[in-house]
Amino acid sequence: MDEVKNLDTEAVFATLTPAEAVASLREALAGDFDPSNDIPRTISDVTAGNMIFMPAEIGDWVGVKLVGVSVANSERGLPRIMAQYLMYDATTLELRTVIDGAALTTLRTPAVSLAAVEPALNRFTQPVNVVVFGAGPQGTGHADTIADVLDVELADVCFVVRSPDQVTADVHERGRVLQAQTAEVDEAIRAADIIVTATTASEPLFAADLVKPGAVVMACGSHDPHSRELPAELFTSAMVVVEDLSTVLREGGDVVLAISDGALNADSLITMKAFSNGEVSADPDQTLIFKGSGMSWEDLAVATKLVGKA
Repeated sequence: MDEVKNLDTEAVFATLTPAEAVASLREALAGDFDPSNDIPRTISDVTAGNMIFMPAEIGDWVGVKLVGVSVANSERGLPRIMAQYLMYDATTLELRTVIDGAALTTLRTPAVSLAAVEPALNRFTQPVNVVVFGAGPQGTGHADTIADVLDVELADVCFVVRSPDQVTADVHERGRVLQAQTAEVDEAIRAADIIVTATTASEPLFAADLVKPGAVVMACGSHDPHSRELPAELFTSAMVVVEDLSTVLREGGDVVLAISDGALNADSLITMKAFSNGEVSADPDQTLIFKGSGMSWEDLAVATKLVGKA
């Protein structure tokens, strides 16, 4: 067997730009692969928390992400989530590459959001205002990916957090930091062209009437059918794009709860593949919502591009 390559955190971010990660996902969607055929992930409880097994197969590659979630790691000064990504030759199933799974996830999650909404971003012809709920790796990752993908400049970037005093310097370098549930946040939402929710919230983060028509909203904070970051009322007149119909109805609390509240019809949901490939277009005056919960194929699509460039 050939020597197994290793791509650490530094190699992941040095090899692939956020815009290239977005392109890798749209390339996968443009081909024969359909997310509805993705292999479901498995979550198993263990003493420290849980283990997540996420396998996928696209073209010449089989990949699997192994994720460990230890709820007490923050008390130990360690990351709550640990992960490795293993890539195998699809024909022989020989292990070829091991990738830092946390870095891959940090790169691919915002890339998924942007790949899902990218066909609608041409509605923005002037500098845009961005509001990001959450200032962790996914919050800052979305801000970086938006900046890398948009053809226009960012006029203002706001990070909304519960504890501004705990926000690190790199977040302040990217934009303003606002205390959650303040009038200042409401003002920022009213002006926002793009809103990102990347939190652990289980209840809506803001009121629907604060969001202006034509805004693009990306929700990626949970994969729990009982949790939501967005208010149901926001879905009433919006176009809603999802990764996959069965996945979102199983895991996407924002969508599941909006449907149960009578604010959304499941038959109106648009798949990411259909929207990315231009089968459905968006009215620029209509709010666009993307709800993502993470799927196994997304890691493999980005990892394939990584291995090709590394």
